[in-house]
Amino acid sequence: MLTTVVTAGLAVVATLLGAIVSGRFQERAAERQVRATHGEAIRRDRLEAVAALACATSDHRRAMWMRGDAVLKGAGTERIEALRGESHMTRSAVTRPLVALRVLIEDQAVRAAADRMITLTYAIRDAYTTTEELTAAREAAKTAHDDFVNAAARYLRPTSSRPTVEQESPR
Repeated sequence: MLTTVVTAGLAVVATLLGAIVSGRFQERAAERQVRATHGEAIRRDRLEAVAALACATSDHRRAMWMRGDAVLKGAGTERIEALRGESHMTRSAVTRPLVALRVLIEDQAVRAAADRMITLTYAIRDAYTTTEELTAAREAAKTAHDDFVNAAARYLRPTSSRPTVEQESPR
């Protein structure tokens, strides 16, 4: 009888320990899944910020080129004013993705490339003196755009050596 009670007691203790260990494994697996999901969401948000900034800057570069080209070709005041309005809208559209990028990406190489891209795109406005200067300013802005995209791609590469979301966040 005593042997049966001891055996039953050990079985109960073993079952309880098994349930505790199994529960802990499930909890840790769930935590890993949440971290992975969160990390992927952050990466997706970062990619969206990069893409939105690159597109908005490209739109602004095109608008500034068209405006400068119209000025150099002596287009009418109405046309130049319409293009000025468009360039103001495209410049304003750069702000939102730039803010998102600054909030989501702390990497200095990506930020510096973004700043250079924007600065050179805005500088097209100062190149309305000759077609050659306007073309050179546009080409410089396009090169800075490509440099920004390349820097962002290196940063967003899944196998990159940058810290993971778990390492960035204090526990």
